[in-house]
Amino acid sequence: MNVIERDAGLVRAVGPWGLAASIFSIVIGAGIFAVPGALAASMGVYAPLAIQDCGVVNGSAAICFDEGGSRIPTSGGIYGYIEAAFGPLPGYISGTLLWFGNALACGGIAAALADVAASVLPPRFMAPIRVIVIVGVIGGVALVNTRGITRASQLVDVAATLKLIPLAIFVIAGLGAMHRANFSHMIHPDTEGIGRALILATFLLTGMEVSLAASGEVRDPSRTIPRALAIGMVSVTLLYIVIQVIAQGILGLALAGSAVPLADAMARISPALRLLILAGAGLSMFGYISGDLLASPRILFAFGRDGLLPRAFGRVQSRTHAPHIAILSYAALAAGFALTGTFAELAVLSTLATAALYIAGCAAVWRLKRRGAALAGPPLNFRWLGAATVIAILGMLALIALASRPEILGLIALIAASSLIYLVQTRGTLTRR
Repeated sequence: MNVIERDAGLVRAVGPWGLAASIFSIVIGAGIFAVPGALAASMGVYAPLAIQDCGVVNGSAAICFDEGGSRIPTSGGIYGYIEAAFGPLPGYISGTLLWFGNALACGGIAAALADVAASVLPPRFMAPIRVIVIVGVIGGVALVNTRGITRASQLVDVAATLKLIPLAIFVIAGLGAMHRANFSHMIHPDTEGIGRALILATFLLTGMEVSLAASGEVRDPSRTIPRALAIGMVSVTLLYIVIQVIAQGILGLALAGSAVPLADAMARISPALRLLILAGAGLSMFGYISGDLLASPRILFAFGRDGLLPRAFGRVQSRTHAPHIAILSYAALAAGFALTGTFAELAVLSTLATAALYIAGCAAVWRLKRRGAALAGPPLNFRWLGAATVIAILGMLALIALASRPEILGLIALIAASSLIYLVQTRGTLTRR
């Protein structure tokens, strides 16, 4: 099946800046406003090295996804690469882990956004406001997405721009407020600390695979996808390193114990700046939700299109050409998670699931290149794809190895459950036939 048949009914309207904005909006989520403190607790002043190392590994994976996107530019993104290279079962497992993990993350961030909004009100209003914010934000963004990919992409562009403002102010104001003495307090990290820091840094830098789920609506994909990934991932990695250094330079040892490190750093300069950063955290959460609801429902659409979910998920609205059933179903699931729990306790497991996806995705792209697969014109044909594949796979394997035994067993259980569901579904389909 060629790329036109696979994505029939979709409109290829997303350009390089639109896709880069989606990547930027997804990757820069709520984490950057909280994780620098935990990174400092794990590695102290060496924390930027964890971001740098993970940037190299994630950048190598991005190169693989550049190649995969130029060869299989279809809705579902990494699921499409793995399914094309290894068959339907590995594709189903990867796709299920991807959209389910994304829904948990989206729900958790929506819950955090609701908690921020409710915290400024009297206690008696907190519960109803929390529900209103979750349903209002997720429902509102979902409705925008059902009106078409162009409007949804414009919303992501605006959200990405707005979240840049407080981060830019943090960098500009913070550069002049650092103290050299705050870099002299050395923490000598042990293996556990290094592992924790690398997992957290990877958590910060993952998300590009979510945006690539909308590849079926990308214009001129063999050129757009590589450019967007390069713009998005390089800029995010550099920004994270700068933010970590500035936070360390302002707070020193206090950074390791801060739950809201960027806001606390700005409080050293001005209380007004602290409020601005807290508002920026809210904007960042909204931007994440906007980018996720643009991309993740396309995985459900791809499953429905390929017969791995009810065919209704693979339908598009005749007027807007948006996969409206997939969008609304995904939004309902994310809202359900947000209303019933938080995402904090699942952050590590989510990162490990992403690491497993990256391993399978990079291996799939390498196999697709060896086969000469190309569904939409001349592919990228990156010369050093082999080296990038090895770096990405070894880096992600090391990350998984650094996790605890229960976390690794949890990842195995997720994969096993996905396999069982697929086998049950396919056996039922064959029986009906």
